[in-house]
Amino acid sequence: MKKCLFLFLFLVSLQFAFGQTDSTIKAPYLRFPKFPPVNLVLSDSSVFNKESFDKKSTVFLMLFSPDCDHCQHETEEIIKNIQQFKKTQIVMATWMPFEKMLEFRIKFGLEKFSNIIVGHDKGFFLPAFFNVRNLPFLAFYNKNKELISVFEGNMPIGKVIEELKK
Repeated sequence: MKKCLFLFLFLVSLQFAFGQTDSTIKAPYLRFPKFPPVNLVLSDSSVFNKESFDKKSTVFLMLFSPDCDHCQHETEEIIKNIQQFKKTQIVMATWMPFEKMLEFRIKFGLEKFSNIIVGHDKGFFLPAFFNVRNLPFLAFYNKNKELISVFEGNMPIGKVIEELKK
């Protein structure tokens, strides 16, 4: 009986020993600080990828869920301050159902803004690439499409604008 108990405890302790994650491994966005090779399906079913960018603009990437109140609030703030984003391409991406993305785009009238791209990440690439835990998730890239910084959760619009000037 003691041998069985010892064997059981030994096996349980092995599970914990080998079940630990390696904290030295960086998230992909930290290992590859250029804008990721993403394919977003747009409302007209065309595909937006990193070759589609305006070469002279900074990039503000926002990962969102159409049902997320914080994401909706961040979107409202962007729209109110759209004049501050003349030299910025805003890419809003979601992995939620395509129909929800379309509803979100229509609700906020995002089709009116030439510098806002709303796309569906049907391959669930971006959440894994950025190791997203909270929404909205914001990533800022300079004109060379190199990562400036990332932020999870609501961010005051003044700080968003400040990040893009770095």
